[in-house]
Order: sequence, then C-alpha cells, then structure tokens
Amino acid sequence: MQGRGPISLLLILILIIIVISNTMNIETRNFDKDAASWDENPARVKLAQDVAHAISNQIVLTPRMRVMDFGCGTGLLTLQMQPLVNAITAVDSSKGMLDMLRAKLAKLKLTNVSATLIDPDNYNTMAGCYDLVVSNMTLHHIREIKPLMAQFHKITASAGHLCITDLDLDEGQFHHDNTGVFHFGFSRPALRRTFAEAGFEDIQDTKAAEVVKPAKNGEMRRFIVFLMTGHKTK
Repeated sequence: MQGRGPISLLLILILIIIVISNTMNIETRNFDKDAASWDENPARVKLAQDVAHAISNQIVLTPRMRVMDFGCGTGLLTLQMQPLVNAITAVDSSKGMLDMLRAKLAKLKLTNVSATLIDPDNYNTMAGCYDLVVSNMTLHHIREIKPLMAQFHKITASAGHLCITDLDLDEGQFHHDNTGVFHFGFSRPALRRTFAEAGFEDIQDTKAAEVVKPAKNGEMRRFIVFLMTGHKTK
C-alpha cells in the first residue's frame, strides 16, 4: 500500500489538471475572434432594434441622458440609442468588439459615444454616474450577477434606471456552443429579487423580443427575450 502512494498522488494531480483545463475551456469564450463577423447575423441586428424599441417604450429617453451600455459588443444597441441621448459610455471586455465599434464611430463621425475596455473579473473598476444603465444579452455570460448588480446600482444616478434584457429560461438550447454561458436564461421572479436586493425599486418586466432559430437539439424554437427595468429612487 505504501508503494502506491506516489502513484496515487500523481494520478490525483493529473485529474486535477484535467478538471481545471476542462473548466477553463468551458468558462472562456473568445469574443475577439467573433467580432469581425458579429454584425453579419441579421437576427442580432433585429434584436438590437427590438430591444431599443422596448427600452424606449418603458423609459423616456432625453437629450440630457448619460447612458452606459454594458457588454456593448460591436455597438448594435449603442448606435440605436445614440441619437436619442446626450452621451453613451459603451463598455465591453472584448478588445476586438470595441475595435469594431470604434471603427463605426470614426466612420460615422460620432463624438458622443466612448468605447471603454473593462476587466471582466473586476466590475468595481466601473465608475461614473449614469441616468440609464443598459445591458443586452450579456447577463447570462456573467457567473456571479449579484456583485455586478450592486455595482450597477452604485453607478446609477438618483432617479436613474437599469434596463436588462436577456433570455427566459431556455434549458441551454439557445446557444449551439455553451462555452462561457453560466445561466441558461433567467427566472424573472428570481431576477426581480436580485434587482431588489441591489437596491432598485419599481421593478417591471415585459417581453422585448423573440428569436426564432434552430435550438441546440436541431429543432426550430421560439426564444423569448425579456426586458427588466428598475428605478433608483435614492
């Protein structure tokens, strides 16, 4: 038995390395490599349009508003909202996505949008004071959402709003590759509680859009994207 000790320890170490490696592969998605072709999917473009419409139906957008778009990607939602507000800070953890957005801003000669790279593991670095914080189809990529929601509340101005759009529970069928997906959609009542715990009030949710596409199992399926809003009263 004593002679098996080093071998057993070696096997355990190998298993630990395999588990860590597999976990890293599951957790990591390289959005940089997807950036160049991101806007070629017409469903993404339409979704951004539908989400912008849903937000404007719930929140009065004014030319004085300061907005943060968290997880902005290539700016599909940012550019829908840009003409309606004063300024937008578009943040993302993917340099490739932000490079695509910056190219659009330069081409369109827009000066009221800034693109900012953030550390995905340290949301406390997000600063500023915004009348509206929006995030479209990003929350399911965040492992721990409560610290992020607390930070959203911190950077939202008094009387400001938080708008989150994401999927209803989807059983892991929306993405063909679930790499980097930590939530297979959300229970709206559970997310409402998370909004409230972060300090938001007057929490409402509504259907923002629907996406019809082949599910991971190959069957055509209708996926519902909801909009949840919260108000910071103090």
